[in-house]
Amino acid sequence: MDFFTRLSNGWKITMSSFDVLKKNKQLLIFPVLSGISMVLIMAAIIVPVLAAAGWDVDNLNIGSDNQVVPYLFTFLFYLVNYFVVVFFNMALIHCTKLYLQGEEVSVMIGIKFSMSRIGVIFSWALFAATVGTILKAIQENSGWLGKIVGGILGFVWGVTTFFVVPVIAYEQLGPIDAFKRSGQMMKEKWGESLSSTFSLGLIQFIAFILILIPCGLIAVYVNPVAGIALGLLLGFIVMTIISAAQTIFVSLVYQNINGNVQEHFNQQIIDNLFERK
Repeated sequence: MDFFTRLSNGWKITMSSFDVLKKNKQLLIFPVLSGISMVLIMAAIIVPVLAAAGWDVDNLNIGSDNQVVPYLFTFLFYLVNYFVVVFFNMALIHCTKLYLQGEEVSVMIGIKFSMSRIGVIFSWALFAATVGTILKAIQENSGWLGKIVGGILGFVWGVTTFFVVPVIAYEQLGPIDAFKRSGQMMKEKWGESLSSTFSLGLIQFIAFILILIPCGLIAVYVNPVAGIALGLLLGFIVMTIISAAQTIFVSLVYQNINGNVQEHFNQQIIDNLFERK
């Protein structure tokens, strides 16, 4: 399959993801809850630290005498990030599966499912946070070569873990086996780069341009605060929609790979996109 055919197919599948989201607008709450949870958890960690330093950032003195301390904080940040994101993404993925099966879809059903997989989610977050911290250490301690190698490894990690969330949700695998399974699915089913990444990136880019122009004019000619506030609000909405659509995309493709029926997929498109190379 040539590049342009793959790009066209990726666009069509992405549109199917938006179609699912359009018919189930309550699914947008999952990325919103993810963002709110992240802020609250990190605040619960950072605020006591700042309070102990008398609310003076200069007095924090984190890791000045011990180079290990900053990486402990990095690990903690990654752990929280992965846990929260995977928790709510899994809920969204499960709701997408239920919708495709014609079953009831609700936010609480998705959250309850993620709660039932809380141990696996934490195990994956622990594994992923360890990998992320190691990659960061490589980038920061190996000069320009380390930055390049770390960047490449980070990219490979992102591609290889594309299917990890549905895998740990439905296949009863531990972190390492889930990583291998996700990588295997990518290798067998996705011979090239994810065309959906380009599609979603293009949509997001165009949306940000459409937001930037009017909000910039408002900031310059009406009120700077109003322009900036409106821009941030609209930007948050766009990012929420894109995030939800991307997660739905993962769920749709995963369900197709595993032979489940979906009303929103053109079977020929999917078969061509995932044909073995």
